[in-house]
Amino acid sequence: MPARSSATSLDPEIAARLKRNADGLFPAVAQQHDTGEVLMLGWMDDEALHRTLTTGRATYFSRSRREYWVKGDTSGHVQHVRSVALDCDGDTVLVKVDQVGGACHTGDRTCFDAGSLTVVGEPAEEG
Repeated sequence: MPARSSATSLDPEIAARLKRNADGLFPAVAQQHDTGEVLMLGWMDDEALHRTLTTGRATYFSRSRREYWVKGDTSGHVQHVRSVALDCDGDTVLVKVDQVGGACHTGDRTCFDAGSLTVVGEPAEEG
């Protein structure tokens, strides 16, 4: 279980819609607001979402360090939040951002440019 307080100021109506994993976390997909480019996946809990919504800066919960982190505080690669949406199941949020610099911890623009995987099956027919 993450080492953090369970107290949060997240709107109770939003909190009631969220589905969390056993550690109280849910995935947050960061996407460039104007191009649709998928930048990264981070983890949030209720407090990280509250901070994101109220500060306009993407805030995540680090599973390895067991602490909150605001994207760009150490790297300078800031995510200015433009919008946040909850998916239909309530188990993932989409954070549309204006990304300054690289989104990936490697410094790359996106975490998803390490190479495409080969698809060997044929796509299903529409019908």
